[in-house]
Amino acid sequence: MTNFSELNISETTMKSLEKMGFETATPIQAGTIPLALEGKDIIGQAQTGTGKTVAFGVPLVEKIDTKNQSVQALVIAPTRELAIQCSEEIQKIGYNKRARVLTVYGGQDISRQIRALKNGPQVIVGTPGRILDHIKRRTLKLENVQTLVLDEADEMLNMGFIEDINTILENVPDERQTLLFSATMPPAIRKIADKFMHNPESVSIKAKALTVDNIEQFFVKAQEREKFDILDRLLNVHAPELAIVFGRTKRRVDELSQALTVRGYNAEGIHGDLSQAKRLSVLRQFKENKIDILIATDVAARGLDISGVTHVYNFDIPQDPESYVHRIGRTGRAGRKGKAITFVTPREMGYLRIVEETTKKRMTPLEPPTASEALVGQQQVAVEQLEALVAKTTPSEYRVMAEELLSKLDAVDLVAAALKTLTKEPDDSPVKISEERPLPSRGGHGGGGGRGGNRSGGGGYRGGNRSGGASRSGGGSRDRRPSTSGASRGGERREGSSDRRPSSSDRRPASSSDRSSSQRREGGGGDRRRREGGGGERRRRSSED
Repeated sequence: MTNFSELNISETTMKSLEKMGFETATPIQAGTIPLALEGKDIIGQAQTGTGKTVAFGVPLVEKIDTKNQSVQALVIAPTRELAIQCSEEIQKIGYNKRARVLTVYGGQDISRQIRALKNGPQVIVGTPGRILDHIKRRTLKLENVQTLVLDEADEMLNMGFIEDINTILENVPDERQTLLFSATMPPAIRKIADKFMHNPESVSIKAKALTVDNIEQFFVKAQEREKFDILDRLLNVHAPELAIVFGRTKRRVDELSQALTVRGYNAEGIHGDLSQAKRLSVLRQFKENKIDILIATDVAARGLDISGVTHVYNFDIPQDPESYVHRIGRTGRAGRKGKAITFVTPREMGYLRIVEETTKKRMTPLEPPTASEALVGQQQVAVEQLEALVAKTTPSEYRVMAEELLSKLDAVDLVAAALKTLTKEPDDSPVKISEERPLPSRGGHGGGGGRGGNRSGGGGYRGGNRSGGASRSGGGSRDRRPSTSGASRGGERREGSSDRRPSSSDRRPASSSDRSSSQRREGGGGDRRRREGGGGERRRRSSED
């Protein structure tokens, strides 16, 4: 374990780190900072949540000359949310040095950014499209850049930014330091490193740290129409402090957030169709624990770094293992334990197997709770709340009132009444959750094949007394309440799609995974492949940069 004080960091920056509450460096920080301070190019392989921003932020800030009003460092991030988070972190690191940091991203008034660029920021953090826009407008001058950072490089590749990245790199000086961070190292990223980096040093955290060993992983096998009521009861049983629910489409996110609100939860959703101001407001409330449940699409949640998330619910199973790892990586951070629960329909069991093969970890089958078990879960929450209240110093006026009540009423009756008042009883208010098309069947893996009920396990409940046991067929519960499903399956909005015509810079050639996602089950016949948008099979980059 390495302390920041051992890394030859200036006293000014050390004070900022101490103010941020940092004393001990994470492995990626301990490996990166000394090499970066020596001026070496670095390829860092690490997942989100391992402390990459501090790993590159400290050496970046250390090199800044605050007397020089030109742009000296450029940080490129895949999404506006990640760009904003990086910018905030770098501002904190450079607070005592008074380094000037500016964030530029799509969706924000560009004229305001142009005015801000004239005020002499030394660090620019932004998304590829908007950075390139400023370069073309000649409003962003990069001739004095000494440090270039590519954060989440594999995500930028997946989102179709690779051409923009190449163009940006051609506009910065050859004599510079380049720090590239990526969870994976596909050939296209290696090609960038070979072309634009000078004898880079590699820093990667141990393979064990790249896994999800600190996250308990469960799956619930259920029909599409059953999923919401099961989610509702799981939330009652688990009573998560902070939870993220992932949906596959924007419509799904909207309907889930509305339905959970109807059922009495403090929930909000984020996706690409919301205004930037609304998205930032929701994220801020979630960070401040003013919202308990965040519902999000994969795109909207990319790069989120929010501490304290205890549970992740995959209401729709992702179609690729990488998305699964990114999703559940929102919990189990900083050495804490987390739980991830994935809903899977019988036709989607093949995707579950692929995820397990990739993560090399079997998920435990979870039997959906009944309505009575959901009530027991909430009663247990009430007990904990009451115990916490008793542990606090009770004002004398309340003690006097309590003694008067005890002289008239039975103590057990009083406690029972208090518990009933604190208990959130399960709500069966009708909600509308439209059924989505299932993912296309994976040949050889799919079907309901006897996975769901043949494993031992199925625990994870506070209110139940389960000791193993098979899941019930189809994943349903005894007191099941079917969700209202009034909408047709067609017309769902997938994250990353919109009605506006995409520009050429907003598109990228479709990969094989794109083609897989375009498969649809039509009528009673076999799976057909069809290209979206006619020729070229292109899609708009979903960061809405």
